[in-house]
Amino acid sequence: MDLTSAAKPSFRELYTPKIVSVLKQGYSLANLRADAFSGLTVAIVALPLSMAIAIASGVTPDRGLYTSIVGGFIVSAFGGSRFQIGGPAGAFIVLVAAAVAQHGVDGLLLATLLSGLMLAAIGFLRLGTFIKYIPYPVTVGFTAGIAVIIFASQIRDLFGLRLEHEPGPLLPKLQALGAAMPTASPMAMLVAAVTIGVIIAVRRVRPQWPSFLIAVVVTAAGVAVFGLQVETIGTQFGGIPQALPMPHLPDVTVDKVLAVMPNALAFTLLGCIESLLSAVVADSMAGGRHRSNCELVAQGMANIASPLFGGICVTGNIARTAANVRSGAHGPVSGMLHAVFLLLFVLVAAPVASYIPLASLAGVLTIVAWNMVEKHAFARLLRVSWGDAVVLLVTFLLVIFRDLSEGILIGFALSAFLFMHRMAGMVAVERVHPSWIPDDRPDEIADVALGDEELAVAADADIAVIRVSGAFFFGATSAVQAALDRIGDQPKAYIVDLSDVSLLDSTGVATIEDLAGKASRRGAAVYIAGASRSVRHTLLRHGVQHASAQFCKDVGRAVASARQAISAS
Repeated sequence: MDLTSAAKPSFRELYTPKIVSVLKQGYSLANLRADAFSGLTVAIVALPLSMAIAIASGVTPDRGLYTSIVGGFIVSAFGGSRFQIGGPAGAFIVLVAAAVAQHGVDGLLLATLLSGLMLAAIGFLRLGTFIKYIPYPVTVGFTAGIAVIIFASQIRDLFGLRLEHEPGPLLPKLQALGAAMPTASPMAMLVAAVTIGVIIAVRRVRPQWPSFLIAVVVTAAGVAVFGLQVETIGTQFGGIPQALPMPHLPDVTVDKVLAVMPNALAFTLLGCIESLLSAVVADSMAGGRHRSNCELVAQGMANIASPLFGGICVTGNIARTAANVRSGAHGPVSGMLHAVFLLLFVLVAAPVASYIPLASLAGVLTIVAWNMVEKHAFARLLRVSWGDAVVLLVTFLLVIFRDLSEGILIGFALSAFLFMHRMAGMVAVERVHPSWIPDDRPDEIADVALGDEELAVAADADIAVIRVSGAFFFGATSAVQAALDRIGDQPKAYIVDLSDVSLLDSTGVATIEDLAGKASRRGAAVYIAGASRSVRHTLLRHGVQHASAQFCKDVGRAVASARQAISAS
């Protein structure tokens, strides 16, 4: 039996939602109680966050609730993670706000729908596993950059500033906010300070309590009782409708699709990273293993459905997912019930939300932004490795001053170049003495490496043995080629020892072919020794046959064959 094919997962194994697996294992009344309690807990956490994120994204607060209700239900019902909670995320605030500013709410909905189609396609093409290759410094850098932008977007509501137009880019935004500081409201600052203070106090004294909701309820009650003159959801947005809107497809034209495509691509890229990162966090907290491609398909379905009901981008949320695990959730039913509880709030208690102060929601997002920054990881990366520090800072600064997608892509590319530079530096090219191989034991060779200055000197002038160690790829071929050039034209046989080569790419093959061609024109032979099965397969697929180079099991046999050929000539 072919073990490789036997181990390859089937389509059913890859795309079966986790809820199916959980229900097959048996689902008791105790499990339902655990999921109901955790679902209610997560709904309490998600309620203020969903509205705050929506407002910060440039849309009305009800759209944040619709996103958590529709998107959250679908992510849990069809996703590949047992504990994932879907909904609007702080990381998307920058992208969503930019899309609204460029194309309006209708353009945002279309971009979200297109992003859903892309996410589902990525999942079905089984590309979800490649998202894990995003380097850690890039993740830390763009997360910290997003946190800075989120905080900057909340300064107006934190201070109750009166501003006609708030620019999007950071520096113009800060200049406009600075100019508007004389309009600051002491009452708004008080509400924001109380919100932040209550959240910090509750987390220290009763960390298991819903600190966000408690802070919002306390400040909303204070505003209502004392009649404080601050902006609220009611004064700014007119409240929240007591119903879930009927599904409606946004206007779709070729011109609109092309216009919002860059936004949709940015949503897709960030959605992949955020949702799978959240699933990994859930795995590390609770054990088990998520199905990444199934999760992306569910995220795609959620982002297709959410805009139909007026919602915005859906993704896995790390904070709410972690709260779900800590609350004792048994499985995906918890996430589905969290959406149901939010729907009940909209149907029953939506008018209460009119009293929530915007300064209070700004205080909530200030804490969210602070928690998003991996402060210890940021400092450690700056201290430990200059390469990681460069990638971190470049990603961080590009996200803040340029664009989120640009920061991620350039940070990833820079990480790749630095990795290739490190890998190329680890490749060793050595020349060994073939004359030290005993005639009666040709399968042994003394591994004595020479320095760069000695590479052109050999104990046996007729045979040159070159050992390559490491990854023989395009980044290392210049070092190998330089070593071969220093040997000169004297040898009658070249032995390339690939026994310690872990990887060979087409550029490495081209280097060997170039050596074989030059040797053939001078009547010299080339022997390839010790190549692993995968390396030999690569050579054969690229046309390196016995006519141009002879394959030997090890260096000793290659030296023996070379001496025999030289003696016979």
